[in-house]
Amino acid sequence: MTRDLPLSHSLIEARVQAALDEDLGDAGDITTRATIPAETQGKAMIRARKPGSLAGIELAETAFRLVSPDVDLKRHCADGTRLSAGNDILEISGPARAILSAERVALNFLGHLSGIATATAALVNAVDGTDVKIVCTRKTLPGLRALQKYAVICGGGFNHRFGLYDAVMIKDNHIAACGSITEALRAARARLGHMVKVEIEVDTIAQLEEVLREGADVILLDNMTTDQLREAVKLTKGRAILEASGNITLETVRHVAETGVDVISSGWITHSAPNLDLGLDYIS
Repeated sequence: MTRDLPLSHSLIEARVQAALDEDLGDAGDITTRATIPAETQGKAMIRARKPGSLAGIELAETAFRLVSPDVDLKRHCADGTRLSAGNDILEISGPARAILSAERVALNFLGHLSGIATATAALVNAVDGTDVKIVCTRKTLPGLRALQKYAVICGGGFNHRFGLYDAVMIKDNHIAACGSITEALRAARARLGHMVKVEIEVDTIAQLEEVLREGADVILLDNMTTDQLREAVKLTKGRAILEASGNITLETVRHVAETGVDVISSGWITHSAPNLDLGLDYIS
């Protein structure tokens, strides 16, 4: 897990340019070109329509700058800001055509990532006062993983692994293919360097006991009841980091946190978080 995820300028520019290319196509914004004279100057403000947590401000700014380097941008809020309805976020002034042509791409990134940050913040707030960390998963939209994981951080959460390449996580199908938990763990240990930690998924207390006998650094407790989670914490006695996952909701997350697990992972905060309602108001 990591708490610091800077987004490189090259990554941001590449993702935003791809979105602009998709929206503008080969012909560009024919509506704006047909209705707005090229010399027209304008001003607009992106505002929050609903309360939430902000993420993605630099992507929104990049959308306007890529359409026209002549826009002026004034940031009123930084990523991680807890927004109230009506808060000013980003002021844009310059060529009216650029403002209108970049509007949707800017809002798409800003609304989507702020929605993830908002969903994450809700879970983080629900477990306030416990030592549990809220983390995301690999259940992300293709091509947007780094951005979505950044949004989780903006909401006060933490990141799990980024891909198959940066951490070992033995899941149920690995175990089935190996034949048993013990065989899977032994095979991994035999092939990995001493610096690599191993996480393994278990569904039952019996599987947990097998893992504890063999040894693992992190144990994923999948879809267990709160009673099972408490028993798992008691059995483990701090010998491994315990991660609870499966059907984590705003209604259940506090109960899960109070069992004593170390980490709660949620795929929902990246794959199903609702878009935060933000809008661009054309001022003049």
